[in-house]
Amino acid sequence: MSATPAGGAMELVGVIGGGTMGAGIAEVAARSGCDVLVVEVGDAGVAAAVSRIESSLARSVRSGRTDEIVAKEVMSRIEVVQDLARLSDRDLVVEAAPEIEQLKLDLFRRLDDVLAPHCILASNTSSIPLVKMAAVTRRPQSVVGVHFFNPVPVLPLVEIVESLLTSGEVLATVTAFAEQRLGKQTIRSKDRAGFVVNALLIPYLLSAIRMMESGFASAADIDEGMVKGCAHPMGPLHLADLIGLDTCAAVADSMYAEFKEPLFAAPPLLMRMCEAGLLGRKTGQGFFSYSS
Repeated sequence: MSATPAGGAMELVGVIGGGTMGAGIAEVAARSGCDVLVVEVGDAGVAAAVSRIESSLARSVRSGRTDEIVAKEVMSRIEVVQDLARLSDRDLVVEAAPEIEQLKLDLFRRLDDVLAPHCILASNTSSIPLVKMAAVTRRPQSVVGVHFFNPVPVLPLVEIVESLLTSGEVLATVTAFAEQRLGKQTIRSKDRAGFVVNALLIPYLLSAIRMMESGFASAADIDEGMVKGCAHPMGPLHLADLIGLDTCAAVADSMYAEFKEPLFAAPPLLMRMCEAGLLGRKTGQGFFSYSS
């Protein structure tokens, strides 16, 4: 492997996927001055990714966190394309595809053939074992977890995840990039399903869903109890809706597959809502309605 660029020297960034997470990662990288390429599938995917980034920047302008000149400069540093081969000059590529293991493995195989030898290949996975993705490449030492949190432009945390094969140099480089270039706070995690945050969060969300499913309490009362009784900024069911119920179910499935603990098993209600397409904020309906 060629010498890994220092964290502050990683100027060319690629992002796989322009969904909620990918769009947010692209925005924060462009805000730091990086040249960003986002890879999406199809014309509709490209248009949706551009719209997400533009909408986020517009909200930032309206709130006073960003002025219009800066927002235009940020957008000028982002290009959304459909061709993976365009990533061949990147210093860092962050995979933010849907939380489907086989999809991610296929992407990592294809990226391994495209990326320059010095490129670090990161995954924003929230639960899939990193070493599985590293093992399908010829650069397992350059594969690392860089797990952002939604909304990426607002939340300060990034989990840096090392597999058994990740090199110390790569860990140091991506940590420096996240902290010094992106202005994030980092915590370090070993490669276990759920890492630090989701290993604690997902059982909590599933417990709230089971409580509602059993008729023990309403969704509104469960959330009100945690907000007013425990000073949480958001109740668990609103939070599940924000994350996306399909994402919650996928993370739960990955954690249950690894640990076989009943508290990680997705409740039937969660599975039925996913099958019905009631995925939370992104579809306008989850445990609460967002149609307005």
